[in-house]
Amino acid sequence: MPKDTTLTYRDDAAPVAFTRGELDWRPWLAPLTEAELTERHWAGLVDKSRSKSGYFMLLARDPDVLGARTRTDKDIFYNPDGGLPRAERELAATAVSRTNGCIFCASVHARFAVTHSKRHVDVDRLLDDGVTAPQDARWSAVVGAAAALTQTPSGFTRQSAEALIAAGFQDDEIVDLIFASAFFNWANRLMLSLGEPQVV
Repeated sequence: MPKDTTLTYRDDAAPVAFTRGELDWRPWLAPLTEAELTERHWAGLVDKSRSKSGYFMLLARDPDVLGARTRTDKDIFYNPDGGLPRAERELAATAVSRTNGCIFCASVHARFAVTHSKRHVDVDRLLDDGVTAPQDARWSAVVGAAAALTQTPSGFTRQSAEALIAAGFQDDEIVDLIFASAFFNWANRLMLSLGEPQVV
């Protein structure tokens, strides 16, 4: 009989509400240990500090994919060369995570959205009341587009892009909004399928 390789936890420490608070994440499959990492694994992690994360150490089981994933993440969210302001990229990631029910990702990107916008009341409203909560016109457009891409990607049409242009978004900002939303739909599915958040 094959050995059960899934991890279980005795306590019930999973959060039940969206929050900007710090959360941890625990995997259901065994992550690698630092002793198991080869140079290829370290290269896949990109940042050595990620070896402290159970999530990244689990993804490191496929280091080439992890490396591509991390470089894509960094280029979408940290690239300062024009496009959507960082606060709005983080807002899009928060809206996607709120729509998908990914409490861990929503907490991380809500904190980044507040750090870069200083708009904690608006971000908390999104977390508490969801993607239909009132926002100013520009933030409503970001949240609405991110939620539409999350619910049904084909629901984001040429008319959706035209509405963003009419609201004052430049083409490179719209592309960044789509990149941030698409990436976090994928990231949420990994996070939700491989483990669970826990209160620190």
